[in-house]
Amino acid sequence: MPPLPKGNKGLGGLGGVGGVGGVFDLSTLRQPAVTIDPEDLGYVITQENLISELLPASNDAVAIILCWSPRSMQAQSLIPMMRQFNRDDATAEGDPTWIFGTVNVDAEPAVAKALQVQSVPLAIAIIQEQLVPLFESVPPAEQVRAVITKVLELAAQKGLGAAPTDADDGIPSESPLEPEEELALAALEQGDLLAAKSAYESWINRAPGTNLAQLGLIQVELMIRTDGLNFDQVIKDADAHLDDLDLQLRAADCEIAQGDFDASSSRLLIALKSLSGDDQKRARDHLLLIFSMIDPADPRLAKARQMLASTLF
Repeated sequence: MPPLPKGNKGLGGLGGVGGVGGVFDLSTLRQPAVTIDPEDLGYVITQENLISELLPASNDAVAIILCWSPRSMQAQSLIPMMRQFNRDDATAEGDPTWIFGTVNVDAEPAVAKALQVQSVPLAIAIIQEQLVPLFESVPPAEQVRAVITKVLELAAQKGLGAAPTDADDGIPSESPLEPEEELALAALEQGDLLAAKSAYESWINRAPGTNLAQLGLIQVELMIRTDGLNFDQVIKDADAHLDDLDLQLRAADCEIAQGDFDASSSRLLIALKSLSGDDQKRARDHLLLIFSMIDPADPRLAKARQMLASTLF
């Protein structure tokens, strides 16, 4: 791939097209915190080089960029994963076949605005200066790999680069998915959350105990509960009406969907102190659901469990 060229092209010609549907990836909350190697950030995008370098470069190679924030553990978890896929797709000589770029939306608010970033993580492909939204979540690694492969295949059809192939037999690489998972992802692309939920439930019925299916169901159920909500407004309203349990549960969902376990669990722990009877059970059950989204070895979970025990007993 040639070095990033210089140029002076604006964003006027960029238009988003239908991307690959995604879900909030709670699996990353079940993993330890990520330490980011600066080398994994790839091509760090700024307001200056987005227009002058990255857009022109997308005429020679596909650019796949990740919008992230230091405040989001979920977004950070994608950085080393996508960087590794970028390295895996290098030529035999070690040259990259596509550009991996990252945008720290906290440091580059103008870029975030230009890319219409509403939440992180958000992955976008740029093919010949055209934006292609990919996912605004953290899918499992095999799904991220499949999405990148599809993007490269699409670009190859447009004469830009070549689709990745298996190093052993030259067959285009594919990430096999379970049939129910394919149905769920197809439903998510169409925005049909209930169909996606049904697909994950069918997968669990066929193969009980499948961790990926269970996480998928939890994610979709969270999407259903938060569908159409303005997260910032819900959290603001909940903070102003601490005695409204429905609001507290919705706000906790919004916070965990953003990857903020501390805020979500603390909110429900505080609510539990003033509740009793059915309301207390409802809040406790919701809190236990939040707990199920976290790595069992995470010290934050142990602390939250201790606080729950002291509140109830």
